[in-house]
Amino acid sequence: MGSSSAPPSPEFLAAFRTAAGPEGTLAFARFMELALYHPVVGYYRRDRPRVGKRRDADFYTATSLGPVFGELVAAACVRLLGDRDPRTHTFVEIGAEPGGGVLTGVAHPFGAIRTIGSGDPLELVGDCVVFSNELFDAQPFARTVFRDGRWWETGVKLDADRLVEINIPFENGGPAAAEGYRFDRPLAAVALAERIARQPWRGLFVAFDYGKSLAELTGHTPGGTARAYFRHQMSDDLLARPGDQDLTCHVCWEWLEAALGRHGFAEPRLDFQEAFFVRHALPALAAVSESEAGGVTKRKLALMQLLHPAGLGQKFQVLHARR
Repeated sequence: MGSSSAPPSPEFLAAFRTAAGPEGTLAFARFMELALYHPVVGYYRRDRPRVGKRRDADFYTATSLGPVFGELVAAACVRLLGDRDPRTHTFVEIGAEPGGGVLTGVAHPFGAIRTIGSGDPLELVGDCVVFSNELFDAQPFARTVFRDGRWWETGVKLDADRLVEINIPFENGGPAAAEGYRFDRPLAAVALAERIARQPWRGLFVAFDYGKSLAELTGHTPGGTARAYFRHQMSDDLLARPGDQDLTCHVCWEWLEAALGRHGFAEPRLDFQEAFFVRHALPALAAVSESEAGGVTKRKLALMQLLHPAGLGQKFQVLHARR
């Protein structure tokens, strides 16, 4: 069992005590919900830089590379809509940073653009392209570990003013695993996919994220996939500075595909980011290359980072489906 050397703020301690009640213990997923989404002290609710290459941000994403990513996303979505007119569709981005959005400053054919930020109502109707970038990996997850012949869930409790991990029995954990094997279960990501899919809209679902198959999560990642990010440094100290660092784990692609399938999405498909853009946005790729033929430019460098397997090309995958 671990604890953190970076203590929580007094404001977070107060929120934790309120949520934990007399027992003073929360399941890890509930702790993560507070740390990321509490309306006052949550990481994604605070007015501070999070995304970008600047030093006081914590991580960067494809949107940090300029408008090229948005241009490719728009082109791919139009192609995936097939015979459906993009002018009748609203492009809805879920999880966009305040004041941002993947299509900001990008010419596009969609009838309207709408962004849904953290804490905003999630309401989807009519013809839509529902897009997200690194949304599902930031949903609360259950940390479980196999010890002494059974699955245990990680809980978080206060010891004086320090957060420490404890073990809580975890029922229906599934098949046995090697002693000490950790499975970070992205259950809230599945619940979010269900919330999105069951609403009365039709069109295209496109999610850029990082994840693994169920077989990989249960057989090839013995230390789990949970990580923390602070000032561009990755850490496994998940209890450190809650509210000031990002927490994440890999999604389970089969679980998200099943959630979409339960609500009428036909044949969800998963591609690496590189293959997705080559298959569905090739004319836009060619246009960028031809317009930047004079040398190594910022747009060309951004394109290389988006596509190269050593960059973002195979780090991220894209789940897409139509209904």
